[in-house]
Amino acid sequence: MLIPIRDINPRQRFPLVTLLLVVANALAFLYQLGAAPEVQQALANRAGAIPLEISTLRDLGAVDLVPPPLTIITSMFLHGSFMHIVGNMWFLWLFGDNVEDRLGRVRFLAFYLLTGIVGALAQCFMMPESPVPMIGASGAIAGILGGYVMLFPRARIVTFVPIPFLWPLLPLPAWIFLGLWFVGQFLLGAGSGVAWMAHVGGFLTGLGMVRLLEYMPNRRL
Repeated sequence: MLIPIRDINPRQRFPLVTLLLVVANALAFLYQLGAAPEVQQALANRAGAIPLEISTLRDLGAVDLVPPPLTIITSMFLHGSFMHIVGNMWFLWLFGDNVEDRLGRVRFLAFYLLTGIVGALAQCFMMPESPVPMIGASGAIAGILGGYVMLFPRARIVTFVPIPFLWPLLPLPAWIFLGLWFVGQFLLGAGSGVAWMAHVGGFLTGLGMVRLLEYMPNRRL
């Protein structure tokens, strides 16, 4: 498992939207931690993206916080564990700042939400009859990674490689690091409990969408 430490890719201005997204996800997770287990499960059921609800456009049980398929948006701000949110938010902070810097704040937020939506829809397409709620920002984070590698393929990612007794830090080009990350999604498999198709769908959407947004007028908003 390769662990990114930092990127060698200076930005021109402070990543305000990236920071606000990290804070929003952190606050939502703190609320989850403070709730009783049954409340946490009820929240996942009412705010998570349930493929069967998305494919049929109707609630299965208790009324959702928002009508499906809008639960895709609410699901992006919930996470299942400490490691889940830490991993997602670290990747968002590490790679999102440069993508936001290039696109501008408004277009970056649209990019984040759209790639997350497409990623979730890709997962729903793969398992449309699943009643299990999906939660997490992984589809949107994957979109950020796809956008980053398209915009900055040669940027160096200082990467921790867990080789015993050596523990090297290697400055890998973004296209190598993120290419290996993308290939690794196919090794997770359907039984891993990870919505890996959301990662794949988000990443490919980020690859295809980021240039379109970059060259739209007023991208520095």
